[in-house]
Amino acid sequence: MATPRPLRDADLSRVEAVFTDVDGTLTTAHRLRAPTLQALERLADAGFKLVLVTGRPAGWAECWARTLPVEGVIAENGGLFFLRGAHGRLRKVYAESPRVRGPHRERLVAEVTAVLGQVPGARLSGDSAYTEVDLAVDYNEEARLGEAGADRLEALLRARGVTAVRSSVHINCWLGRFDKRSAVRRFLKVAWGARNVPGEGRFVYVGDSFNDAPMFGEFALSVGVANVRRVLGRIDTPPAFITRAEEGRGFEELARALLAHRRGTRGDAS
Repeated sequence: MATPRPLRDADLSRVEAVFTDVDGTLTTAHRLRAPTLQALERLADAGFKLVLVTGRPAGWAECWARTLPVEGVIAENGGLFFLRGAHGRLRKVYAESPRVRGPHRERLVAEVTAVLGQVPGARLSGDSAYTEVDLAVDYNEEARLGEAGADRLEALLRARGVTAVRSSVHINCWLGRFDKRSAVRRFLKVAWGARNVPGEGRFVYVGDSFNDAPMFGEFALSVGVANVRRVLGRIDTPPAFITRAEEGRGFEELARALLAHRRGTRGDAS
């Protein structure tokens, strides 16, 4: 497996948009620090388009889309996204039709409920009540199941035909043929009439965990914040580049690098 290169080796000079994970990437110790929020604001003010890509629920995503300086939020590991339209209006786009979502949701609840009873201490995340498509099992936010418990849950869920992919805090569970990568491709087409062309360098993705691996493979400019080292030996596709700092401070490091390239492009040495 290729080893991620230092962020300083990345050519960020043509980047137009930043797609970023949230937990463990923007957050630090489960909190969004003021300097990280300021980094988002500075990027937006400099003309970068920002899109959050998360396993968190639709309820969170709508709030973020309305209150943060972002163009959109892809939520529930690609199950749906919000994008900002004319006059600031939000548009919600699902990966699947209502005809498919209904039966999938009913079966998902049954399958996850059955598995929770087989692992002591396993429970749905506190925010699963605000999901529409997927469900999340808490292993590292309020619960402390450890690696063995998380591995056991993933194995049981997958044996029942449920897609189960770990973030830094939850095991996200869903039925359906979507993930972060397919949702980003659709977002690019619907929101901007664009696609990710290898070698163009227009888009960068930053993340930290198992459910970011498809995105690391999708983007030539893929960046892992330093805490991604904890999972490098267990993901199929590593990021191309890595920051020195972990979590939100790693995102701030990427933001500074992007802003430095933008200033250089404009001939601004300040």
